[in-house]
Amino acid sequence: MIAAIYARKSTEQSGVNDEEKSVTRQIEHATVYAARKGWTVAEEHIYVDDGVSGAEFVRRQGFLRLMNALKPCPPFQVLIMTEESRLGREAIQVSYAFKQIIDSGVRLFFYMTDQERKLDNALDKMMLSLSNFASEMEREKASQRTYDAMFRKAKMLHVTGNKVFGYDNLPVYGSETNVDGTQRRQHVVRKINSQQAKVVTRVFEMYASGFGLAGIAKLLNEDRIPPPHGGILGWCPTALRDILQRDLYRGVVVWNRTQVIQRGGTRKQRKRPESEWLRIDAPELRIITQTLWEQVEERRTRNLHAYLRGESGRLISRPTGEDRRSAYLLTSIAKCVTCGGSIVAIKRTARQRYPRTVYRCAYHHKRGNAICTNSVEIRQDILDSAILHAMTEVLDERVLEASVTAALERIRNEREKFPDQRLALERELSLIETRLHHLVEAIASGRSTDKVFDSLNEVEARKKVVVQELSTCDSLNQVVSLDAKRLAKDLRSRLGDLPALFARHVPQARQMLRKLLDGHIVCEPIMEGGKPGYRFTAKGTFDRLLMGMRVVNDGGGGQGS
Repeated sequence: MIAAIYARKSTEQSGVNDEEKSVTRQIEHATVYAARKGWTVAEEHIYVDDGVSGAEFVRRQGFLRLMNALKPCPPFQVLIMTEESRLGREAIQVSYAFKQIIDSGVRLFFYMTDQERKLDNALDKMMLSLSNFASEMEREKASQRTYDAMFRKAKMLHVTGNKVFGYDNLPVYGSETNVDGTQRRQHVVRKINSQQAKVVTRVFEMYASGFGLAGIAKLLNEDRIPPPHGGILGWCPTALRDILQRDLYRGVVVWNRTQVIQRGGTRKQRKRPESEWLRIDAPELRIITQTLWEQVEERRTRNLHAYLRGESGRLISRPTGEDRRSAYLLTSIAKCVTCGGSIVAIKRTARQRYPRTVYRCAYHHKRGNAICTNSVEIRQDILDSAILHAMTEVLDERVLEASVTAALERIRNEREKFPDQRLALERELSLIETRLHHLVEAIASGRSTDKVFDSLNEVEARKKVVVQELSTCDSLNQVVSLDAKRLAKDLRSRLGDLPALFARHVPQARQMLRKLLDGHIVCEPIMEGGKPGYRFTAKGTFDRLLMGMRVVNDGGGGQGS
């Protein structure tokens, strides 16, 4: 029989010596165990997660590869591990993973106890539940021990996190030595870095005197002052915002603001109530005066209330980034060739009778000429129109027919995989339905916990994905029977007048651009006839329209329908 091995070492693992923690040692023991049983270990099916918490299931590569190998038919018949907790230390997630492994026809063995886990009777299921319960309890105890140690360090003003701009981290050594003879580090303390402290003070003073974050960033970049984390992109407004909010600069250490929790099979953070924060005065670490801190806080408070916000606190009158759908066609889709930054829309109102919107490089706008020399700005309507008309010229029936023919041929070549893919998806959907049934029963019986509800939400989300993938398989099966010429003609008629269509439906237009483009629209600043402008280039593929026809159809109204 072909055997697979799964090995995991957790940074939280305790009660086990370093030799046994090693994933290398786990693999060696499992290989010897397989040889004793007469099994052959497949090198390509040795799955490893080194230094990963047992509570992590989303970003654990070895575990994910193992579970994916089970579908549609596992290439091995036996899976060997040290013991149950190697698969994880979260009871509900681990139990479901064990069930998936065994349901796929793979036998599960633990070499430490020479035991097979079958889950074919109530007693075996109860023993697995008890084992998972003990593993999860040990994980929580390890987490609590870590928290207690960090709490003691924070109270003594020892460093419990990363390096902070304005300070140097200095290790403190004791009399004890390590195995290699070097001194053992006891803890780390902070010391003010005089050069960086001057920059911090300058940032606070400029903000208090009325400078904006973008203006401060530009000045620091022009003076070639290195940013906190180095790099060639210099200072940015978000880094300055973090500096202005850091209590440490006024000599106050704040610890325990956030808490690590497990949600959806992975670690996340949530804010703790302010009553649980630990605040310690540290006058020896003060860089700015209390008066300057209060001036900055007063201005930040005024700015905070200057814009309309919703009930959740999110900006309504001035949203940024992905907080809302962009009202501009090319934002984040077009890139500056000079620095690689995004081309963004900026409203121009100062000293102008009629406000207008222009496109320009975000890095030049926010960080200054020292970071990007591209100062070209083009009216939004002009650049939008130029790009859309260029796309319309490319979208002739001959190009569409060639693209559609190539796409149909590729889909037909892969058609032989459809049955296996569909079978695997149907099988997974059946397992999901079973798990949903058990979770609903647990809730109905009153045995529900926060973890049960989290698992229910996670499984329902996965069900939606699987159902969508099944629908995609059906769509592809229908596509292969279509005629390329007729489909190309139909696509061209649906697109109609592309500029007019995109102008009326910007959100749908942005989705269509992302489907058509292979990457971004690259804008190169040029001078032509003494006037600045952009030369834009982009690569795209029209075969994605085969799956995007419904998006165009749903645009609603006018030529998009």
